[in-house]
This record gives sequence, structure tokens and C-alpha cells, in this order.
Amino acid sequence: MTAGAGVMSEFSNSPDQLDTLLVRGGLARSNFGETSEAIFMTSGFVYESAAQAEARFTGDDPGYVYSRYRNPTLEGFEQRMRLLEGAEACHGTASGMAAVFAALAASVSAGDHIIAGRALFGSCHVILTQLLPKWGVTATLVDGADLKAWEAAIQPNTKVFFMETPANPTLSLIDIKAVADLAHSVGASLVIDNVFATPLLQKPLELGADIVTYSATKHIDGQGRCLGGAVLGSAAFCTDKLQPFLRHTGPALSPFNAWLLVKGLETLSLRVERSCDSAAALADQLYGDKAVAQVLYPHHTSHPQYDLGKRQMTRGGTLLAIELKGGRKAAWAFMDALETVDISNNLGDSRSLITHPMTTTHRAMPEDDRTAMGITEGLVRLSVGLESLKDLHDDIARGLAAAAVHA
Repeated sequence: MTAGAGVMSEFSNSPDQLDTLLVRGGLARSNFGETSEAIFMTSGFVYESAAQAEARFTGDDPGYVYSRYRNPTLEGFEQRMRLLEGAEACHGTASGMAAVFAALAASVSAGDHIIAGRALFGSCHVILTQLLPKWGVTATLVDGADLKAWEAAIQPNTKVFFMETPANPTLSLIDIKAVADLAHSVGASLVIDNVFATPLLQKPLELGADIVTYSATKHIDGQGRCLGGAVLGSAAFCTDKLQPFLRHTGPALSPFNAWLLVKGLETLSLRVERSCDSAAALADQLYGDKAVAQVLYPHHTSHPQYDLGKRQMTRGGTLLAIELKGGRKAAWAFMDALETVDISNNLGDSRSLITHPMTTTHRAMPEDDRTAMGITEGLVRLSVGLESLKDLHDDIARGLAAAAVHA
């Protein structure tokens, strides 16, 4: 590889250089001088001698050993993500849930305790309440908006605070800086799943977070092509804790998927800005409609945490939570009437997608926990894509007319 990566590292993640970074950050070309990044679809690498092989395994030679450990294409994605996030280090994973589990599992040991905001994606809830307890790690779920609840949940063995903000699917918010300060006051770290906000709209590390995770499947690829994830944090955490965990448990990101994610990053800002524009307009359309009990969008003045959303996020994001007055019948009628928006549990896609969390993404969650999160029979989650705003507006109007029958 040539020294392209070093040259591109000079770009910062400041707004005036962001688009350049998304196209050129971490770029490393082979000796063939290709314009687009190469895909190194190889499982292993060869050595010039037995002595070099030994040096690779001892770390004295920094070359490649095995793609489960390191791969040139994967490192290109990781470098670009690191620069975008403003992190010291980044490791790619096979999926977003692999990233969340790795970040948490690498941060705790048997006997440790985690505090998490109650508003969580269904699989994150399972990790905290079913999987980690098998290995002696306990968790307490709290109302994320209540700083006193976080403080009251602290135990002598609390090592990690964990949150999603905006949360899936209700778009509730948590004050990152306040919780980070509290975590650090007791020697704990703060891990944030930042997938809804994307690396563009919210900077958790700048607000005090220690570790950030993404499902790169979502906005980063954003075109429904592949799975992927990323964990970002300090060099010390990634080298001493995360890298050994990933190396020996094997949630490796495919080089081909890493290449697709690099290509997705090139258009990330264009896609996110367009989707944010449309999402904000649809929030205005939905607000006050006779079929709608509430619409939740962080940068809409009706959001109960609007001031926090404006303070933490540069835009309101690409997702809306819509609660329809007629419960499940109204929600399903709304969804079934849509002709442009697809029914799908994915999000952050170039196509607009809608789901009914109670019966899909959060179906396995205990009913009491769903209720505490605000996941009602009438709640739907809308991920806004790149279609024309007129077509989306007309489609939402069709859905509202169908839902109104049950309101």
C-alpha cells in the first residue's frame, strides 16, 4: 500500500472539511494506483521467511497475519470512521449488534454492574437482561431522562453506563454530558449507541462519552446492501480490551462489506441532509392531524425534550415516531395504506421504511418494559429516505386517511 492514509489523516472532522474527509479520509492506494479503494478479498497473507512469520505474530513486524485480525480494506473503513468521529481508534464488526456486544463485553468482568437507559433496541435489552447475566454481569435499567435515576442506580461495582440517544423506537433523548460527568465521577465509562443520530448529527465523544457504537448497516451503508458495525474509542481501550476480544471471538467484518461501507461514507452527508429535510417537513405535516396522538421528532418544537435535542444534535435526524389514536388497528391501517413507503424493520435506508415496533423489533421485550418505554399499540417508526417530498407527503396523507377511520 502507498502512503495515502497518512496524507488523508490531516483532514479534520470540522464542518468545512467534512465532505472531503468522507470521500478521502483514510485513503490508501496499492501500487496499481487505483482511484477507488481496492478490495482485498483474502483470508490470509504470506510471509517472505519463517522469521518474518514469527515477527508478525510477536508484533515486531506490523504486517498482516489473518483477515480476522486485520485487513487492508477493513482498515480503510476504520480509518475513515475514526476521522469522522474524532476518535483515537476504530474497529469494524460484522454487524451493529456485534459492535454493541463487543463494546460492553470488553468493558466488564464477572461481578460488574451496568446502568442503562431503559429505552433500548430489543436486542440490546436482551444483551443486558439475559446474556450478560449468564456471565455474572448485572444491569439496572433507568429512565434515561432522569439524572437522579442514574445516580440512584449506582453500585460499588458499576463499571459502565450505556444509552441510546435518540432511542429506538421512541426517539426519547438523554443528556449525554450530564450522564458522562456522573459516570466519570464514579470511575465508570459511558458507551453510546449513536446509530439514530449518525456520526454527522451528534458527537458523543465531544460530549464526554468514552465509547461509541454504530450499526453501519444503517445510514453508513444506507442502501440496503450489507451488514456492518463499528466501535470507536480511545487507543488504550481498543488496543488493550477491544482488540483481544474481537480477535478471539471472531465477529469480523467482511472485506467486501467494508468496501461497500467506504463507498457509503462518500455520500453519507448528502443522503442524511436530504432525509433530515424531508423528515422535518413530514413532522410538520403529521403534527396536529386528527388521527395522530403525538409525533416525536427531536427538532420539532412539540418534542418534550426539544431544547436538549437542539443542544446535542445539529439536525433532527431521519426518523420519526408516530403514535396514532386508534391503537394497533389505526397503526396497521396507516401502514397498509402506504404505497411509496415500504414496511420493513430496517432504518437509515435510501428508501423510506416503516415498522410497528410492538409486533416486530420489540416484540420479544416484556410488556412492562415496552410500556415503560412508551411503545404503545399505536406507535409506528418511520425512517425517511430519499424519495421526493411530494410523493412522501401524499403517501403519508393516504396513511392518515386510513388511520382516521379508527381514531
